[in-house]
Amino acid sequence: MRINSISIIFPFYNEESRLNQCFKDINAFNKNNKKKDKEYIFVDDGSNDNSLKLIKHFINKQNNKKVKYKLISIKKNTGKGFALKKGVHAAKKKWILTLDTDISVSLSQINIWIKKNYINNKKKEIYFGSRSVIGSMVNYKFYRKIIGSIFNFLIKNFLRIKILDTQCGYKLYPNLLAKKIFFNLNEKGFIHDLELVVLCNNQKITIKELPIKWTHIPNSKLNLFKDSIKMFIGIFRLKIKFKI
Repeated sequence: MRINSISIIFPFYNEESRLNQCFKDINAFNKNNKKKDKEYIFVDDGSNDNSLKLIKHFINKQNNKKVKYKLISIKKNTGKGFALKKGVHAAKKKWILTLDTDISVSLSQINIWIKKNYINNKKKEIYFGSRSVIGSMVNYKFYRKIIGSIFNFLIKNFLRIKILDTQCGYKLYPNLLAKKIFFNLNEKGFIHDLELVVLCNNQKITIKELPIKWTHIPNSKLNLFKDSIKMFIGIFRLKIKFKI
């Protein structure tokens, strides 16, 4: 199946040191996908570095009027889930792709999915990039793998989530389905991925995990101790909220 109309959403917070690679990836994707009807939506989650300035400069340099660029600015840092919700609400194209500005997974991954016929036109199916399925190529840091294993054990046993990798930011949705899911999303931080899965389970929406090429990018803002505690608290909050 071809995807000729797509909104690409980048949520970001203080990413000035990693935006150059993001811009290179966008330019390469545009060059290799000239026939696609594309829009890029950058959602600034209250950055206080030069990220906003760099993205504005990048957008102003673009001279292809067929490719649309939007910049949404949130004054106060609220969380990735909230930023994504804003981006999905603004998206106009038939498909929506979300990914991280560090380009741990390249935009071009979607072309591989299409070439291998992983994507179909089922009305109630969405696609998660997964570092844990056969065919994925992953450059992991050892500590991340340990934390990921503990995290997966908890969500499987407490939230009955069978998805192997909920946290990869590379996700593809039909537009109308994305809007329906994100409209009901309340979690504003990193735990939003889990709420997405629970909402999909409750609405009988199929999540198909697909292989990716994923590379660890330095300068992550992940705080092992603080964010792990937030994740654990968030798991129990969702368990109580949805009565799982």
